[in-house]
Amino acid sequence: MASSLPEKLDWSAPAFMEDRSVCSTEVPAGNMASFRETSLSRHESHIPRFYHMNCIIIFLCFSSEVLEAIENVIQDVLKSLAQKKAPVLTVVNRSDWRNIEFKDSVGLQMIPRCTTKRIRSDCPRSAPRFALMLKILSMIYKMVQSNTYATKRDIYYSDTQLFGSQSVVDNIVNDISCMLKIPRRSLHILSTTKGFVAGNLSYTEEDGTKVNCTCGATAVTVPSNVQGIKNLISHAKFMLIVEKDATFQRLLDDDFCNKLSPCIMITGRGVPDLNTRLLVRKLWDTFQIPVFTLMDADPHGVEIMCIYKYGSLSMSFEAHHLTVPSIKWLGLLPSDLERLNIRKDALIPFTKQDENKLASIQKRPYIACQPTWKKELEIMAASKLKAEIQVLTSLSSDYLSRVYLPNKLQFGGWL
Repeated sequence: MASSLPEKLDWSAPAFMEDRSVCSTEVPAGNMASFRETSLSRHESHIPRFYHMNCIIIFLCFSSEVLEAIENVIQDVLKSLAQKKAPVLTVVNRSDWRNIEFKDSVGLQMIPRCTTKRIRSDCPRSAPRFALMLKILSMIYKMVQSNTYATKRDIYYSDTQLFGSQSVVDNIVNDISCMLKIPRRSLHILSTTKGFVAGNLSYTEEDGTKVNCTCGATAVTVPSNVQGIKNLISHAKFMLIVEKDATFQRLLDDDFCNKLSPCIMITGRGVPDLNTRLLVRKLWDTFQIPVFTLMDADPHGVEIMCIYKYGSLSMSFEAHHLTVPSIKWLGLLPSDLERLNIRKDALIPFTKQDENKLASIQKRPYIACQPTWKKELEIMAASKLKAEIQVLTSLSSDYLSRVYLPNKLQFGGWL
């Protein structure tokens, strides 16, 4: 199978909810290029003591860097109060497309100097958010000091009445990470993992636990600390990102990982969480193998594929750690529906929401660089019909794993 993957392509080429209640003023922001790459890892007990000492020193340096960044924010607040001025927190306007630039090698990334918004403490609409940001900064400070960790969900449930909703916590954490120019992991805030991985892959987790993802009926949960995994071993010929859990499980049941060629399968079970995106990027960095996506032929599936490949608007400040621009669109292509003579009554009519989502995607900067993608989206827009991957079962129950994917992979049926 390794030889059947065409060599004509260079495989080694490298929902943010806007808070409209914030009183904001757009001003130029500082340089985002200095985003720190920090990693806080534990080490196994067999490593020599002097190495442990070095790791402790490095950990303390990273910790002091985070603590210093938070202290600088608080000092600015206190300075304003001493001058009898209303304190203000300045955060990057992450929901503004004007702050984003597109690069083939990275995807969507934040421009070096971009507009910001000021969270004022003397404005009735923004004062609650100002207070919540200080509250979460305080929690982060304590966690870094004590070397403890929490998920965003843990933070929310520490005082649900205070925070109001999980999305409020999510947005504030991302704002703080972007404001301090420090990755979320170094703030000791973990993401809740919902993704799965299976196939020809083994690795060692941060605490020394050895994990074998060999394809079977049960997949392995994506690790909560992707940066901490090491000793990655794989003989996979390619990686397949599957949109939906049901399709992922069906491929597992069909032993797809071993029947065709050794591969790694990953699913984010819909819109991918941060850890799933980090794992896809880490595996690509480590093994430099082709990465394919298997999505529904609808605007939502295309959106999810674009998040893996080009990144998202709200997380553009971490694009270098999250995107894999070499990802290829394997299926389900809108053109496949006609080519395979899928019955019209098996397709689903567009909703108004689908039409708006597709129109939005077609306007994005990366679509202009993908003429074949553009053509597929035009086919979808003209038909106003969408299809789930499961539509292939109308041809035969195992058509996906027995015919569709093998043919696509063997004869280069990707974009």
